Amino acid sequence: MPTINFNRSTSARHTPRAVNSPRAFNASHHRKWWVSGPPPFHSPVVTYFVASILMLTACFIYLCVFGYWARRVPAPVQISQLLQTTKSTEVCDVFDGMWVPDGSYPLYNSSDCPFAERGFNCLANGRKDTDYLKWRWKPKDCELPAFDALKALEKLRGKRVVFVGDSMSRTQWESFICMLMTGVRDPKSVYEVNGNQISKTIRFLGVRFEEYNLSVEFFRSVFLVQQGLPPRHGPKRVRSALKLDRLDDISRKWIDSDLLVFNSGHWWTPSKLFDMGCYFQDGGSLKLGMSINSAFEMALQTWASWVERSVNTNRTHIFFRTFEPSHWSGANQKECKVTSEPSFDAKGTERNEFGDIIASVVSTMRAPVTVLNVTSMGAFRSDAHIGTYSHPLTVLDCSHWCLPGVPDAWNEIVFSYLLTDGWRNLEN
Repeated sequence: MPTINFNRSTSARHTPRAVNSPRAFNASHHRKWWVSGPPPFHSPVVTYFVASILMLTACFIYLCVFGYWARRVPAPVQISQLLQTTKSTEVCDVFDGMWVPDGSYPLYNSSDCPFAERGFNCLANGRKDTDYLKWRWKPKDCELPAFDALKALEKLRGKRVVFVGDSMSRTQWESFICMLMTGVRDPKSVYEVNGNQISKTIRFLGVRFEEYNLSVEFFRSVFLVQQGLPPRHGPKRVRSALKLDRLDDISRKWIDSDLLVFNSGHWWTPSKLFDMGCYFQDGGSLKLGMSINSAFEMALQTWASWVERSVNTNRTHIFFRTFEPSHWSGANQKECKVTSEPSFDAKGTERNEFGDIIASVVSTMRAPVTVLNVTSMGAFRSDAHIGTYSHPLTVLDCSHWCLPGVPDAWNEIVFSYLLTDGWRNLEN
């Protein structure tokens, strides 16, 4: 492309002039050139005329060349647009983080929530220190939005939320309800559908938020698969069997939900299985030599097949929460020493192999399932267990959590998932 010079010609420059220069006005030498003949080339009028023509020509050429390339070269992407695109496609690891002190916590008072079980209300059971209530989970690379009960209730309007699992699941269910209760105008509009008191012995508990047409339900299924009588002619030590190829018989009640949160693991121990005469069964055969990890994986495969076969994942979003660490100590793991603040190191009994099995099974599923990998979160919270502040007080507990407490953080993560497009719109 030729180089275009936008400088004026020499004849148009403002160079010093003699007194008889055509630009110097002198009445005695002034002539009407349009009468006497054509003007000389160095006349100021001709000079400006020629310069104007050159300028217009140069502008015309510039616009033609620029317009040609503008149609072929894409417009540059603004940095803000690039960051926005990156932000919407990358998902923050909300489980990689730390506990930070926050004076705005706790999110609720268990004594004001009729659905918080007395056994989890450590303050009501005599605990005096309150520092354990004032910790917030902070992911390393992003910020979880502050919990807003009104936004959460609106997001869940007309929905059915179902928790399935053991007592840890019931704790999360109670926390979920108590968090939402802080945004309800009339607490009497929230009630248990069967008028039941919260109890660990009831297999079904359902709380309805009448104003929001919202149901939050809990189904007790500690193994997820069926537990029943063993095959006939089995060894006398076998008093019951887990049917690893058959999901719990109440599983039909879990479907047709909008949010489905599972957990399992705390009952998959020798003391709750083999010591109680409970062994594993596949089809009609006992599997007396099968390890707990292998049985757990087989049970999860059965669960995964049920999800893919029975759950409409276009409607239902499924979460599976990993094992929650305990902080028992001593030679026989029967001592429970609740600390006054979180530990600097992850010291809990984490059972990471269960988390690996969950991740492995979920990774092969055709149905979308979100793993709530909370194991490492709880490993730091040796201060947040019930300890001696149980109900009745004779029970020592370094497995379950006080409410308010750690389960609230699990639910904050769930709520943030719902409100930020699966953690894609979290602030960095």
